Amino acid sequence: MSPGTIGEPARPKAFDTILLGGLIAGVLDGLDAVIFYGWSFGVTPTLLFQNIAGGLLGRRTFHGGWYTVLLGVACHFTIAVGAAAVFFGASLVIPILWRKPWIFGPIFGVLVYLFMHYVVIPLSALPKRTVPVTFFEVVDQLFSHTIFVGLPIALMARRSART
Repeated sequence: MSPGTIGEPARPKAFDTILLGGLIAGVLDGLDAVIFYGWSFGVTPTLLFQNIAGGLLGRRTFHGGWYTVLLGVACHFTIAVGAAAVFFGASLVIPILWRKPWIFGPIFGVLVYLFMHYVVIPLSALPKRTVPVTFFEVVDQLFSHTIFVGLPIALMARRSART
């Protein structure tokens, strides 16, 4: 069946894929970070989101109180919605991305992780990390980005194309 014929949608909807997919990914990934870093390292949600805001503010983020916590939350969701926008744009050019979300969603999640880890974080205003990233952090980050970021965005793209 060719795209646009009855029963086969032409493409995902922007609002559902970008905003809803991004918000779902942001909530799931945020919860994972709060739980993982809380249990593993005793990091409070306040400190976690201030750290995210530190990408913009550097060390002064930790003296900003609730303002920098809220900025960190806003940054986190902006990144998640931005990732969903990238997936949406790519899926317009490469429709198999949303047609096979169980394959390409997790692959996209790994790409998001690699981009964040090797491009965004090194370019951020945060000082270099003094403690090495542990094996369990990498496992959690890969799990979170494949299952909680890439997959929900891809599934939302497929769902929006079918409604």
